[in-house]
Amino acid sequence: MSVNREMETDMLALFQTIDLALNLYTWVLIASAIFSWLYAFNVINSSNQFVNSVGSFLYAVTEPALRPIRRILPDLGGIDISPIILLLIIFFFRSLMWNTLYPIFGR
Repeated sequence: MSVNREMETDMLALFQTIDLALNLYTWVLIASAIFSWLYAFNVINSSNQFVNSVGSFLYAVTEPALRPIRRILPDLGGIDISPIILLLIIFFFRSLMWNTLYPIFGR
């Protein structure tokens, strides 16, 4: 009985950690989208070293996940909806994880 309870606690910790990572990545995606708008409209100084390093970090973290989505999507004339698609995928996976996978593996 104790082993089963311990396994359930471990699964809960694993699912919560994955959920936290996906939640943090969601905020990084939102920050990246806002940064790209500010950069495109020259609201922020692109020659500033700190601004440049933040932009490089956000690009390096989000581009590997966004690139495959951009390859699939048709050209929408300068409108990039790939972050929205990725946010929907993350939302779907989080819902699937808590509503389907956790009841199966967590108990």
